[in-house]
Amino acid sequence: MKKSFIYVLAALTFIACGSENTTEQEERVEQVRTMVLHEQEIEREISVSTNLQGYLTQNVAPSLTGKIEHIYCEVGDRKAAGADLVRMDQTQYKTTKISLTNLEIEKNRVEMLLKTGSATQQQYDQIIAQYNSTKEQLEFLEKNTYVKAPFSGVIAAKNYEDGELYSGQPILVLTQIDKLKALVAVPERYFPNFKAGMKLTLTSEIYPDQVFPATVEVVYPTIDATSHTFQVKIVIPNGKNLLRPGMYVTTTIGLGKANTIVAPYQAVEKLVGANDRYVFINENGRAKRVGVELGQRFDQDIEIISPEIVDGVEMVVVGQHKLVDGVKLNVVTD
Repeated sequence: MKKSFIYVLAALTFIACGSENTTEQEERVEQVRTMVLHEQEIEREISVSTNLQGYLTQNVAPSLTGKIEHIYCEVGDRKAAGADLVRMDQTQYKTTKISLTNLEIEKNRVEMLLKTGSATQQQYDQIIAQYNSTKEQLEFLEKNTYVKAPFSGVIAAKNYEDGELYSGQPILVLTQIDKLKALVAVPERYFPNFKAGMKLTLTSEIYPDQVFPATVEVVYPTIDATSHTFQVKIVIPNGKNLLRPGMYVTTTIGLGKANTIVAPYQAVEKLVGANDRYVFINENGRAKRVGVELGQRFDQDIEIISPEIVDGVEMVVVGQHKLVDGVKLNVVTD
């Protein structure tokens, strides 16, 4: 009885092992649908979102500390270039102005004495040095006591009131709004396409039916090694003042015609936990995973870029979610 049980157990073990070996020898086959990709001509354009900035922005921050005698504007006021913005305490300016007047009188007197031989060249040189130094100081004090607008703009911020002590924080912020600028980050592969003077357009959700013209002013010469983008500075005329600094806009840049490969967007896979994109192609009946970069979007299709994605390649478009590199494919055609 005991021997019979051992024989039965051994037989079952043999059958199980044989069944397992048979399963291991069966090759995995996945059912998929594919499509052959071909180059097609597209109108190359890219859209990049950014925030607008005043073309010029300046913190009104005199190089003198002390009491603020008077501020000539409020937030939202428009100021022309050269208009008065702030008057600081005038005591030091007035004292220096009197000193310069006295030095000018003394300079003229010594100059006359020098001509008659009653003063030396050294005396004259000393008075000239004092006079020039005081004149420079007066010019500095005048600029920082009577602060004027360096360009036309609008007052964007006011941080003090009359009579307060100025301690370093800007008194005002002046921003130009009749002309705006924006910095956009563009993928590095488009670097050869950008030149200063290029025309482009902006759109804003605030004005859904309007398109605003803009121009590329500067193409920055270096590529960011982390983001693989480069910066482009664009300038936007804003004579009607519809756009304002801080607004969120989308920049559409036309780059001309190009031949490229376009594939269904849903066929492109994304690596979990990263931003890497890839597709599967049919290579001699087996799945091959190919990393791709994404380009321009066309409704349900998207441009895919890779040295291995060429005209005539057969790409998996249905069933790709369950594929691994090298698995055997059964391409369904009906």
